[in-house]
Amino acid sequence: MSSDAFSSSTHGRPMSRRMALAGLGALGLSGPAVRAAPGGLPSNVGHADSSPQWEELRAKLWGREPIAAGEASKVQLIVPLRAAFGASVPVKVLSKLPQTEALHVKRMTLLVDKNPAPIAAVLDMSPRMGQADLETRLRVDEYGHVRVVSELSDGSLHMDSRYCKVSGGCSAPPNRDQLHNIGKTVFRLPEGLKADGPTPAEVSVVHPNDTGFELNHITVMYIPPHYVRLIKVSYDGEALFNAEVGFSLSENPSLRFKLMARPGGRLNAEVEDTKEGRFRGQLALA
Repeated sequence: MSSDAFSSSTHGRPMSRRMALAGLGALGLSGPAVRAAPGGLPSNVGHADSSPQWEELRAKLWGREPIAAGEASKVQLIVPLRAAFGASVPVKVLSKLPQTEALHVKRMTLLVDKNPAPIAAVLDMSPRMGQADLETRLRVDEYGHVRVVSELSDGSLHMDSRYCKVSGGCSAPPNRDQLHNIGKTVFRLPEGLKADGPTPAEVSVVHPNDTGFELNHITVMYIPPHYVRLIKVSYDGEALFNAEVGFSLSENPSLRFKLMARPGGRLNAEVEDTKEGRFRGQLALA
């Protein structure tokens, strides 16, 4: 896979993803007031509705480029309407086309409109994945939309979104019961090795992924932000995906993905966090 497949330009425009992940979040994205129905309740609660935060993000990240949605979109997002716990909302992304050299998902962006850092993850993906499906868990801080935008190798953009009724995800106290294992990076194949198609795999990192909005109930001080910012996964020396992530990923971040695997291959992960911690994990496929 050439390095071009993981370049940081989008539609010919330079896009600093780290800036997007950290800078846009820090901007706060105040935006105009949310549309409200009589009585003060928000009216943009449909899964496909827009929001002031989304309009601002869209303009900053993709300008006026058309983004396919609805039946025309090549990506589907699955998120529960009501999640049990805002700090760990399950999210599944399904791509409607296989990953081939001729046409594939080049970049996938996960967003949570109303989070303090709304860009949860930006993944540069390789055709070697076979299928650009993704599962993870996100923090959701307020009732609002979770979105995915996939950029295909032909330059077209595709989106899906879901409205999610949960809150408090960025300030919920972490468990912090695995700090002695911080950085431990583990792969697993939940369905075993598949010879006739893409193999599901999961990489997980033991990490508090502190947001900076969580209160230490003993010291009554806010816990400083400390979170995973980069997960790079390769297979036999070739990149599968590079994921620039933020604290909108839940504690102990995990990414479930697919790859075209064979016995004897080896998965490798390189992980970095915001305190310059560097961690590695690997798995030999039997």
